[in-house]
This record gives sequence, C-alpha cells and structure tokens, in this order.
Amino acid sequence: MAQESPKNSAAEIPVTSNGQLEDSHEHSFNRDLKCSLPVGLGLSETKITSHGFEGAKEGVVEAGQFPSSSASPKSSVISPSSAAASRLAGQGCDLIIPTGSRAQQKSGPVLLADEVKNPAMEKLELVRRWSLNTYKCTRQIISEKLGRGSRTVDLELEAQIDILRDNKKKYENILRLAQTLSTQLFQMVHTQRQLGDAFADLSLKSLELHEEFGYNADTQKLLAKNGETLLGAINFFIASVNTLVNKTIEDTLLTVKQYESARIEYDAYRTDLEELNLGPRDANTLPKIEQSQQLFQVHKEKYDKMRNDVSIKLKFLEENKVKVLHNQLVLFHNAIAAYFAGNQKQLEQTLKQFHIKLKTPGADAPSWLEEQ
Repeated sequence: MAQESPKNSAAEIPVTSNGQLEDSHEHSFNRDLKCSLPVGLGLSETKITSHGFEGAKEGVVEAGQFPSSSASPKSSVISPSSAAASRLAGQGCDLIIPTGSRAQQKSGPVLLADEVKNPAMEKLELVRRWSLNTYKCTRQIISEKLGRGSRTVDLELEAQIDILRDNKKKYENILRLAQTLSTQLFQMVHTQRQLGDAFADLSLKSLELHEEFGYNADTQKLLAKNGETLLGAINFFIASVNTLVNKTIEDTLLTVKQYESARIEYDAYRTDLEELNLGPRDANTLPKIEQSQQLFQVHKEKYDKMRNDVSIKLKFLEENKVKVLHNQLVLFHNAIAAYFAGNQKQLEQTLKQFHIKLKTPGADAPSWLEEQ
C-alpha cells in the first residue's frame, strides 16, 4: 500500500497540454474549490501551487486545515483586502466568511448616541436644586432676623421702596373714603329724586299749595341732576386712583418682591462662599469653592438686574403718578366746588374738560323687547 501524503487535503485536476481544462464540469469544480477557501486564512495556511501548465499535465491545489471552532474571533481576522481575498474576488468568486468570525473594526473613538433623558430624573434634579436653594434662603432669613447674618442694603433704593409702600397705604385710604362718599352721594341723589317726585305729585293734588310744592319739586330735581353729574366725576376719580393703586403701584411692588427674593439668594450664596473661603483649601474643598463661586456669580448678576429693573420702574411710576394725580385732583376739586356753589354750568364744563360721559339712569337696563 502506498504511503499517504502528509498534506491535509489535495485535489488533482487534469489539464490539457495547452493549460485549458478538458471540460466545463471540471472547470466549475476547480472554481468552486478555490472560492470555498476561507478568506480568513493567511498565505501561510492556504496556497495554490502550480507545477506549470506547460511542463506538467496536472496542477495541485493545497489547502491547510481550517481553524478550529473553539478559536477566538479575534484570532481569525478576516481581511477582505488581503492578497488571497483579492485574488479570489478577481476570479469572480463570492467570499465565504466562516460562521463565528467577525470583521475587525478600526480602532478609534466610539460615538454613542445621546441617551434619552428620563423625565423622572429631571424632575428629581429640579426638586433637589429647589430644596437646596430653599434651605439656603431660609437659613439666610433666619440669620438676618436673629441678627447673626449680614445683609446687602441699597440705602437709596430701600428708601424709595419704603416711601412707595407708605404712599400706597395712604392712597388706599383716600380710595376707601372716596368710595364711601360716592355711596353716600348716590343715596342722597336717589332720596332727592324721590322727594322731588313726591313734591310734584302734591303740587298737582293740592291746588292751594301748587306753587310751593312746585318750587320744591324743581329744586330737588335740579339737585338730583347736579348730584348725578358730581357722582360721575367722583366715580371717574375713583376709577383712576384705583388703577394707579391696584395695578400700576402693585405691579411695581411685585417687581420689588422679586428684587428682595434675588437679594436674599445673593446674600445666601455670598455667605456660603465666604464660609468656604475661611475653611481649608485642599483637593476636596477646591471643587466646592469653585462651584460656589459660579453660583454666587449667577445670583449676583440676577440681583444686579433686578435692582436695575426696580430703579427704572420706580422712576416711571413717579412720573405717571404725578401726572395722573394732578389731573384727578383738579377734577375732584372743580367738581365739588361747582356742585356746592350751585354752578351747574361750571360743573358740566368740568366734566367736558376731562371727557367724562354720564350714563343715563336706566340706560344699562335692557328694554322689554330685548328681553323677549
């Protein structure tokens, strides 16, 4: 028995003397054999030797053993750009990649997609920041009330704010008194109108006192008419002062509250930074000091912005207040003086001067046709 070849696998393909295959079936077999070679094998493991198509009658294709299935994917690197793969691809073969093998990627930075933020974690972070800020501000307020903590004070601005609050209380008192006067005047005008109607009725039924009842009826009706004119002027005064007090001044005081909150936050983070600067400076405290410095700078900018906003609003409020109160006080004075002087023309001229239109009694009530 002839000794077996030490080669792992060999295929002898008969060829003709001019180097062409004898038939198409054997040519297809030779092509499939070449294409079935694993691309992952190096040149040392797989080789195709030819003993010469001209000098020999046959060619020998030698292939080494396939790597074991237990080999690591890293040990069998697939390189489609290798010489063997290029030669097989040039022959129109499909590259066969063994199962379990993976192409090795080039080393470099790995780009990961942005992780979807969890809304619950965001809310938890907001609650944590709010709790920390509330704690610092509460500690600052308590320390100020106990006289232990320092407070940033703008003397000029604080004085203007105190004057504004005091004036607001006084204007609210004037507003209440003017509303009381309007209510009492409305009741008096309503009584005068009823009294005039009663005098007019008696003037028709009492012939012996017809003139006397008639004079009194005309007087009471004239007083009621003038009272309605004065009532319109007073109500216009009340509406203007109410807008000034409960809208314009209140809006400015709302900005003042925001300024005071910003001042408390500023002092709270300033105190926190001062305490950290007084402590030791080491690897653990330096990051805290840096973070505290950043937070302090943020709240300082917010405090400066709110202080500037309050100053601007106080300036505009003062100009608006002088203009509004000047007109309304002139109106109130002229209307009261003309009414009690019995000068009906001057009273009506005062209302025309301020473009006040009186409502006709019962004009707001819908007619019976509209109700239907």
